[in-house]
Amino acid sequence: MRLLSRSALSLLIAASSWAVHATPAENDAALLKLATDSGCMACHSVLPAAKRADGLPPIAPAWSEIALKYRDDPTASDRLTQTVMTGSTPRSRHWTGKTGATAMPPNATALGEADARMLVNWLLVLVP
Repeated sequence: MRLLSRSALSLLIAASSWAVHATPAENDAALLKLATDSGCMACHSVLPAAKRADGLPPIAPAWSEIALKYRDDPTASDRLTQTVMTGSTPRSRHWTGKTGATAMPPNATALGEADARMLVNWLLVLVP
């Protein structure tokens, strides 16, 4: 069993206690900042976007659309976290016709798996 250093443990406790005391608005703002800082918002939006100025569909699906599509899928968190980390290929795209033809790049260099999972879990509850 690997032990955490005292400073790592203190940081983990501080982060955990902040999340417990954060209001929904603070949580949304923090996760939106994480998504923006990680580059997610370069392609995604929270709400559906209109066609682009060139008449093409949005680059990527809106997170509310993803939440609707996967809200009844118990494997969605794991599957989507994996997609965030490793990306997708044009052959495995499931938004064909609704978004641009660009595949999602791997994001393992932009954020860690724990942050990716936190973002995925957040976006999956955007639509009740």
